[in-house]
Amino acid sequence: MATSRIDMRIDEAIKALGEKAAALTGRRSLTEYVTRLIEEDATRVIREHEAITLENNVFDRFMAACEAAEAPNAKLRAAREFAEQQGIQ
Repeated sequence: MATSRIDMRIDEAIKALGEKAAALTGRRSLTEYVTRLIEEDATRVIREHEAITLENNVFDRFMAACEAAEAPNAKLRAAREFAEQQGIQ
């Protein structure tokens, strides 16, 4: 059951488009249609921003660079500790 509310003003023509699309897709209401759009688009946007896809040769070069890297120095360890304290993952 929905417990949160979004109040927004939109152009009448956009509202009419949404209502027509809701009806054509079998949604019970404009609210249901907009909710589905937000859920689908937000999921896609978040997935695109939280994942990186690399070609095999790029990944192999990245892994080689990681394996050849020196141990982190004191400043880098301090930066990691600071980030963790700030809740950055």
